Amino acid sequence: MSKEQVEQRLTQLWESPKTLWGALATVDHKTLGKRYIATAITFLIIGGVEALMMRLQLAKPNQALLGPEMYDQIFTMHGTTMIWWYASPILSGFAVFLVPLMIGARDMAFPRLNAFTYWTYLLSGLLLYVGPCLGQAPHAGWFAYVPYTLRPYSPAHGTDFFNLALILLTISTTGGAINFIVTIMRLRAPGMSVNRMPLFLYSTLTTSWVTIFGLPPLTAANVFVELDRRWHTHFFDTAHGGNPLLWQHLFWMFGHPWVYIVFLPATGMLSMIIPTFARRPIVGYPYVAISTVLTGLVGFGVWVHHMFAVGMSHMTMSFFSAASMTISIFTAVQVFAWIATMWRGKPVLTSSMHFAVGSVALLIIGGLNGIFTAVIPVDWQVTDTYFVVSHLHYVLVGINMFPVFAAFYYWLPKMTGRMMHEALGKVSFWVMFVGFNFTFFPMHVLGIEGMPRRIYTYAPNLGWDWVNMMITIGAFTLALGILLSIINFFWSVKHGQVAGNNPWFADSMEWSIESPPKPYGSIHLPTIASRHPLWDEHDEEKDPNNQRILDQARLTFTTTWLDADYVALASIPEDTILPLLLALGMFVLLGALVYQLLWVVLGAGIFSLLITGIWLWPTSEGQIG
Repeated sequence: MSKEQVEQRLTQLWESPKTLWGALATVDHKTLGKRYIATAITFLIIGGVEALMMRLQLAKPNQALLGPEMYDQIFTMHGTTMIWWYASPILSGFAVFLVPLMIGARDMAFPRLNAFTYWTYLLSGLLLYVGPCLGQAPHAGWFAYVPYTLRPYSPAHGTDFFNLALILLTISTTGGAINFIVTIMRLRAPGMSVNRMPLFLYSTLTTSWVTIFGLPPLTAANVFVELDRRWHTHFFDTAHGGNPLLWQHLFWMFGHPWVYIVFLPATGMLSMIIPTFARRPIVGYPYVAISTVLTGLVGFGVWVHHMFAVGMSHMTMSFFSAASMTISIFTAVQVFAWIATMWRGKPVLTSSMHFAVGSVALLIIGGLNGIFTAVIPVDWQVTDTYFVVSHLHYVLVGINMFPVFAAFYYWLPKMTGRMMHEALGKVSFWVMFVGFNFTFFPMHVLGIEGMPRRIYTYAPNLGWDWVNMMITIGAFTLALGILLSIINFFWSVKHGQVAGNNPWFADSMEWSIESPPKPYGSIHLPTIASRHPLWDEHDEEKDPNNQRILDQARLTFTTTWLDADYVALASIPEDTILPLLLALGMFVLLGALVYQLLWVVLGAGIFSLLITGIWLWPTSEGQIG
């Protein structure tokens, strides 16, 4: 059989129909990854507009652009959108697209689950924004502390939309984490042992385990609040034996591991991008890998440093203070590895490398000011001030958004087949970098001078006027830089230079195939002989007997989790509308719960169970996922 015939056969097996039905039923990881990214960028834009509205309100003292209630709603929606619906899903989008290509698999381990997690992510975001569209936005902050979120203080349905949207999002995120774990552990190409895995896989795998153990406390807390609000239980009611601090413990048991969920995959991106443009392997590969795993583990012992001001024993606070300082060691290992890699290499300053190096600089600043908040007496002084706002954004924006933009300029040529405009990319970086630091660095000063968080205005003559104006100007500058990259993307899709397979001369497997990738990935499923498959002499797709084409059905290799020895063939399910139907059923169920439409809840529950049963009914090939 000729190469053209093989390609045609594989395309017939793996390509989704180019129809509306095909678009809704596809389980192709490449399509779903791009949808994740596009949806997350949409939420970034929405959250960014909300941030600019707040900055206009705070640009001068005694502004009246937003009233206190409206400001609280915008503040809550901004934090909620950016932390949950942008920061983690954008990283999941890159991982969904890249992980199968990096490991030489044809798709994720559970493609239908992959589609389901995307649809539930999208619908959870729509459920969140139903409240504001009905004039009932949540207003208690993205942290949603009780008793502010209980019925006496939040009688409208905004908090219900908030809680139930988060529950739907946790279902999506947990399903995605399970899928990543199985995919990375069992579908790696033969020869890709754990000591040869790209570092992005270590960060994705670590965050997936953290997700599985970190999200249940948040889900439980949301359920408890809804039960208190709508079913008259008393988990948080002190008059009936409840405890408001229970919410804080449950929330931050999730909340601090979540910092690393939105942080570690970004560091994995940097560990892929910096060696490519430094033209040498990363320094200290095993130490970076171990530091990534230890960051995820120790991250579970840090949550109380968000609660030093609530009043606890000195022994308890000392333990969590020590853990907060210890975890910085693992981040320092990665920072030193990146710097040493650049120092010992020959850096090529592309747009992507600009964003990567800028990320390292911002991480150093954010890490250092985070150590201050781990010192208990200092934390008592700066808690609930703009110092904490500055630290939060240096960590969550500086080491999430800047690596994401580095990843855009690095991997979008693989996704679209077109190169981004380098000169415009560098201009975008410098505008964003200057705007970011003008926005968030002065917040240190405001915090030390005593400006509290979460206020919608302030009196004149406090010394905060000019600093707030500078912050507002910086925020609009940052927004302009982001806009330039968005324009760059749309320009490049039509007018960008054709990328080719490997425009960066990178070393990982996704660069061995066409740009954009074919529906089936590579013709011959590859084998791996080193950590740098495209920099060694081994031909990954050499297959003289055509034993690794696998064009009889939708198949990919299954290997052992440690050494990636070949075990068997895994059968990959075909496209189906069932994941979308199940997501819609759950969306209707949770939406009806907001208004206590119990018959609708019952109907949507039965519908969801029926769809689940059809989904899980085994086929003749034993396909379920």
